[in-house]
Amino acid sequence: MRNGFTLIETLIAIAIFAIVAGGTYFAYLNVLDITIAAQLNSVGLTVIGNELEIIRNIQYDSVGVQGGAPTGILLAEKNINFSGFEFVLKTTVRNIDDPFDGVLGGVPNDLAPADFKLVELNLTCLSCGRFIPITSTTRVAPANLESSSKNGNIFVHVLDASGKPISGVDVEVVNTAVNPPINISDITGNNGQLQLVDIATSSLAYEIAVSKAGYSSDQTYQSGDPDNPNPIKPHATVVSQQLTEIYFSIDRLSTQNLTTQDKFCQAIPDINFNQQGSKLIGTEPDILKYSVSDQTDLNGIKTNASIEWDNYTLTNTDPNYSLAGTSLLSPFNVNPNTNYNIKWLMEPTNGSSLMVAVQDGGEQFISDADISLTKTGFNEMKTSGHNIFSQTDWSGSQFSQKSANIDTSSPAGEIHLTDLGGGKYASLSLEWIESNTFDLGVPASFYNLSWNPTGQPAQSGPDSLKFQIAANNDNLTWNYIGPDGSTATYYTNPDSAIFSGHNGNRYFRYKAYLITEDDGFTPKLEDVTIEFSSSCLPSGQSFFSGLADDSYTLTIEKPGFQNYTAPINIVGGWQEHRAILLP
Repeated sequence: MRNGFTLIETLIAIAIFAIVAGGTYFAYLNVLDITIAAQLNSVGLTVIGNELEIIRNIQYDSVGVQGGAPTGILLAEKNINFSGFEFVLKTTVRNIDDPFDGVLGGVPNDLAPADFKLVELNLTCLSCGRFIPITSTTRVAPANLESSSKNGNIFVHVLDASGKPISGVDVEVVNTAVNPPINISDITGNNGQLQLVDIATSSLAYEIAVSKAGYSSDQTYQSGDPDNPNPIKPHATVVSQQLTEIYFSIDRLSTQNLTTQDKFCQAIPDINFNQQGSKLIGTEPDILKYSVSDQTDLNGIKTNASIEWDNYTLTNTDPNYSLAGTSLLSPFNVNPNTNYNIKWLMEPTNGSSLMVAVQDGGEQFISDADISLTKTGFNEMKTSGHNIFSQTDWSGSQFSQKSANIDTSSPAGEIHLTDLGGGKYASLSLEWIESNTFDLGVPASFYNLSWNPTGQPAQSGPDSLKFQIAANNDNLTWNYIGPDGSTATYYTNPDSAIFSGHNGNRYFRYKAYLITEDDGFTPKLEDVTIEFSSSCLPSGQSFFSGLADDSYTLTIEKPGFQNYTAPINIVGGWQEHRAILLP
């Protein structure tokens, strides 16, 4: 009998060996990585040590960065090849005001505030995967006692919208009017300050800009620039033995989404608009920090992900569409680090127009208020937060289906019973026509059904024109019912409240029924109008268009509030009126 290993035993042994060998290999790689990292760190410390030794052995007046303040012979950034590794060394040098002998502007006032220099070295190795950047600082003091400086000083303060200091802000300071020129890049400390001590004097020549990722930015401006001749914050001046303090305000950027759509939430693309902030960077003339003309895209959307906190005015400038309502009235405040979704309801421009916004004392929109705009020979009624859709033409098969004896084309824009010849119409036969589907875009609430003409020939009999309504959310199930919710009743009043059971549905149809008792007469239908509301419509607003330029009276009524009346002068184009209702 032979002794040996089965195939399964062999495979298990190979698997165990592979696991052990793999673990050993990865452990070896990990040890190798740690060894390499330790070697890199040791090499980096040697590079830092060499640079510190060089700095300690140069003259004190030469300890500074080329183009910096204090100026000197050191490079702000240089590449170093050491032991086969490529390092990048960044050097920063700052004058420090030691409080031991008083501070600048304090008691006592230190007129020679540059007591010593603080040198910071930062070493990186971009091609070394295991290398951890090394930062080292050292103080360099003068060999002799300090003497009063003829230079000056700048303290840069960076605050947020609430006045709190911001650390880690990038500060750029440039002055090409002094010799040697100054070009400083640094960051604010925990107190939101960057202190530049003992720097060259200069008049209106220090260009300062502050920025931070995800934040707005701020800067000084050149006086006399044709685009901004009188800046509010001109380039800084440094006077001998004086302190110049300059303050900047930045904060987290916000996002604004503007959507332009119709009353059914369908995009209205390429709408032109202008947006202006209220912050000024110059006066006489006023120069705005933010003023942009733009347009929404093919989907009716314009996103601005870098808008800073301010008070903004957003204006429709499109010649083809008028603003019929908005989710956020202008002007409006933008706070830091906030998302704003603004929806504009657009309607095709039709002569002069008036947008009415109804609010309470807390500037909250009030819907369901009755609004009337009147003048001699004119009276138009609307309800705030509501809108209408209608149909005025059925010719060319602008309907879903109909019975045989319905005529939709002679004349166009009217429905009546078919002329069977000799001016005779089918009598005592209930004919009907079913509308196409109206897609409201979202679930809606329905309020009123009206039609014209409001009266029919007496000879056609009572209720010779009547309606039923169907609504759903699947665009398939059409159950026509009357004002009590049953299939046995009909809307017979040409100004009827719609059964509330239809509310919450997106798709809508109506069915019109025509019948006559006298074959010499026919009822007719010229238009159908349905009043509704939905989330596609801005709250508390109504829009009047096609107005003649004239003087009108605006009246608003809402239970629980005092009646509101105001004169309105329509003088061409679009205008807005805000009505505040009092309890």
